[in-house]
Amino acid sequence: MPKIGLISLGCAKNLVDSEHMLALLRDAGWEITEDMAEADVGVVNTCGFIEAAKSEAIETILETAQYKQTGNMKGLVVTGCLVQRYAEEIKKDLPEVDVLCGTGSYENIAEAAAAALGGQRAAYMNDIAAAALEGVRDRLTPSYTAFFKIAEGCSNNCGYCIIPKLRGPYRSRQLDALTEEAQALAEAGVQELIVIAQDISKYGMDLPGHKRLLPELLRRLCKMDFRWIRLHYLYPDQITDELIGVIASEEKIVKYLDIPLQHVSKRILRAMHRPGDGAAFQALIEVLRGRLPGLVLRTSLIVGLPGETEQEFTELCEFLQQVRIERVGVFEFSPEEGTEAAELPDQIDEETKQNRRLIIEELQSGVLDDYNIGRHRTVMEVLCEGFDDEQQLYIGRTYADSVEVDGHVYFESKQPVQAGEFVPVLITDSFGPDLLGVREEEADHDDSK
Repeated sequence: MPKIGLISLGCAKNLVDSEHMLALLRDAGWEITEDMAEADVGVVNTCGFIEAAKSEAIETILETAQYKQTGNMKGLVVTGCLVQRYAEEIKKDLPEVDVLCGTGSYENIAEAAAAALGGQRAAYMNDIAAAALEGVRDRLTPSYTAFFKIAEGCSNNCGYCIIPKLRGPYRSRQLDALTEEAQALAEAGVQELIVIAQDISKYGMDLPGHKRLLPELLRRLCKMDFRWIRLHYLYPDQITDELIGVIASEEKIVKYLDIPLQHVSKRILRAMHRPGDGAAFQALIEVLRGRLPGLVLRTSLIVGLPGETEQEFTELCEFLQQVRIERVGVFEFSPEEGTEAAELPDQIDEETKQNRRLIIEELQSGVLDDYNIGRHRTVMEVLCEGFDDEQQLYIGRTYADSVEVDGHVYFESKQPVQAGEFVPVLITDSFGPDLLGVREEEADHDDSK
């Protein structure tokens, strides 16, 4: 049985694609290995969203290709967004790559791997808008956590973003198919279900009837044996009163919402082809916090869009100081070829973009510190993810911490704790983005003051 290894780069949506490909490969008779030196064929599933992601992808491709000399590797398959975006350039400039698979061709992965094993050079570049939305998965996440992709592609056409050209238009999966997959995940022991798509709030609007089906989907999920249901991403202009009501009434939906705002200046947002402004966002956040006690918000921001003035940047800073969003990821504008924003006049120099990012990060570090200090002397439910040998403490996350993007809780427990177990932890201190604590029933509460 030939062996195959896979490296998955980029976002959670890409990880789900990797899981589908692994299942297809296993069904085709391949043995999956985590050791690339043993692999007869290597697969790199790439991201091609921004310059940093492209650089990481190319570096990983070149590193993996070295196993052709130092390991058993006979062929290399490269898949994903980088391939969809730069297939011809990869053929020309990266001879180390034997077979390409675009984002519309994941179902061809077993055929592509066989071609690579046989020493062939090939490219599978099917229609991205017709890519399969269903399929079995070999999950790469821990047994207690799973990503749950409810739609593919995007139709928002933001001025800075290349995703619609890499993934095609927004395509919702069928509600019954999602229900069946979620039930299987629940029966497999998944405790934390992370609902993902480029924009989950538009789920169902492209299906016959053009209805917002996310509330109905969430109601179905909440009847299943999940402990936490986490939502990524909700666009601010798509959050309805019905959706807020479902989130408020269902205990399993964690009160942590990822709402990408990108900016607050109305002029900048329109240049991005995005609705809203600072006043609208602030009003929405006030409603959400009023109806969802304990709500923790995450957002993403872009600084340095062409033409962004000092006044507009100051407006963004003042908004953040006033609204105090708990989690913020801030990115410097990357002029990606093929996007409208890359061709705009008044491009901003790299030093200015970097300085603006650092200013936002400094502002947010204070907000995060205040949030963490506010958790001191409280008891929080923590999903244990294992034992940290370096710190000699257990490590886990609260409802306020999503996978890979937020902080952790390091805690003491004299009783053994298994990964995937929920533990009540008395928070005693914090350090940077992380919290420190002790299992509640073992805590000396006086020492936490």
